[in-house]
Amino acid sequence: MNSQLEQKVSSPDVPGFIVIEGPIGVGKTTLANKLAASFGSDLLLEGAVDNPFLEKFYEDPNAAALPTQLFFLLQRARQLKAMKQEDMFNPVRVADFLIEKDRLFAELTLDNDELDLYEQVYASLTIDIPRPDLVVYLQAPVEVLLTRIQKRGLKNERFIEAAYLQRLSDSYIQFFYQYNNAPLLIVNAADIDFANNDDDYQLLHQQITEVQSGRHYFNPTQVSL
Repeated sequence: MNSQLEQKVSSPDVPGFIVIEGPIGVGKTTLANKLAASFGSDLLLEGAVDNPFLEKFYEDPNAAALPTQLFFLLQRARQLKAMKQEDMFNPVRVADFLIEKDRLFAELTLDNDELDLYEQVYASLTIDIPRPDLVVYLQAPVEVLLTRIQKRGLKNERFIEAAYLQRLSDSYIQFFYQYNNAPLLIVNAADIDFANNDDDYQLLHQQITEVQSGRHYFNPTQVSL
């Protein structure tokens, strides 16, 4: 078993830096954790629970949008720069955030003056940030996202509303429609349970290891028909 895992991790077919993305509640962190375990790789997770402004933002976005966004930007940039400086003994790394998506949230939540300030900070912090070798974009309808958010019951997410999730999901769709900075796998995550169903996870895992370039779509409901 260990020899098979080592062989899979060192295979040139496995992307060296894999990023999982998608709106709140879609399963980014769950999938990132499972992939890191499968590959025996380093794991970079955005620490939402560490952001002291996040709960205030969900309760009153106008009052806490800028500090919330700047905290996340500083946190994500610091993680990626640390990853780049480390010795690359581990051939695979997995993250549950894409640095460019930080601007997506900023454009959605900040007013014009705040966005101008944010853009200046973003430009200075993201110089020479490592690019992913593969981005996996998970999609699901807002009602599915709300159900998953409510099920996990995180305190700082109890004020999230459907209207905000819809705007966020629409922004993600627009962002990835134009995205071409790395190979991209777009996944319909509404009807796949990669958290609890190993067959579902293995099916998605196979898709991830097969993408080498370009843009690809994976709809598990069509595969199962």
